[in-house]
Amino acid sequence: MKDSINVAIAGATGYIGLELIKILAKHPKVKIRYLCAQKSLGQSIIKFESNIKNTQLPKITKISKIDWRKVDVIFTALPNGEAYKIALVKPQNVKLIDLSADFRLDSFNLYKKWYGINFKSNALLKKSIYSITEFSRKKIRNFNIISCPGCYPTSVQLPLLPLLEKKLINHRNIIIDSKSGYSGAGKNIKKRFKHKNLFNSVSAYAVGYHRHMAEIDQELSKTSKKIVNVFFTPHLIPTFRGILSTIYLEPSKNKSAKEIYNFLKKYHKKNHFVKIANFNEPINTGSVINTNFCEISVCQSRNKKKIIIISTIDNLLKGGSGQAVQNMNVMFNIKESLGLV
Repeated sequence: MKDSINVAIAGATGYIGLELIKILAKHPKVKIRYLCAQKSLGQSIIKFESNIKNTQLPKITKISKIDWRKVDVIFTALPNGEAYKIALVKPQNVKLIDLSADFRLDSFNLYKKWYGINFKSNALLKKSIYSITEFSRKKIRNFNIISCPGCYPTSVQLPLLPLLEKKLINHRNIIIDSKSGYSGAGKNIKKRFKHKNLFNSVSAYAVGYHRHMAEIDQELSKTSKKIVNVFFTPHLIPTFRGILSTIYLEPSKNKSAKEIYNFLKKYHKKNHFVKIANFNEPINTGSVINTNFCEISVCQSRNKKKIIIISTIDNLLKGGSGQAVQNMNVMFNIKESLGLV
């Protein structure tokens, strides 16, 4: 275990980058060596986030200015396609923790289909691991590149993967209705969404083809060992942060909602950042905002052949920077919750 982990953050001025800085600036085992962005070079990061109190942080610089001898790990909170380029040039001994989609899918052919970006070699994928910490903590240290899941897929997989692994639910007809605060759309939200009254309305978007469907289908299919194609519709809601996913399922083996609840409660008992609400308890994003927790509620439907699972996270933390730091802690063999509670 290192005395101090030397960190670079690429994409430091975005929502996720700023959240990473707030966490890592207070992390007792981390020294932030570089803050990188394309613009505002030479400026203080405090210009972008007044809540960052650490005045000893480095000024904003270009990625090309990094002295890799001074870095143990680089976090990449960049547009899709950029982390791959950094992975090609960084030294092998420097770990990369990516918060984009560059290493989330099993092949770059699939990546090109969903993201329209063409990488010619799959070699780097073999050095990467897709990591929701709760499911991959025993494997993380064996990989050079950590791919952090998307925010919606994180909220979906934490309740569903254990159930699919034990075949407690039907892998068909999984319906997911997810709602996210508008920070999930990034700082260019007004360019992407030109809806009237955008910040005062609920908006469905990417209906039937959201990019995270590929990631959700892939990971659920791996676990169930059967082809899974979910029905998934995301929505933007008029709040800055937080995700709430409502998932409609069919139990298998005549399992009741209460049995599903008891199983998940037992399964996640040792997962510090997963909380199981009381049976049939309605939950909301307010309980997890500004935390790295996921809260899950199992509810009975009036149709006994159906159950409803609600899962909520902070999209910028458990769905982004918090999960990335959780992965880093495991990677460097330090307490998983360090800096996050």
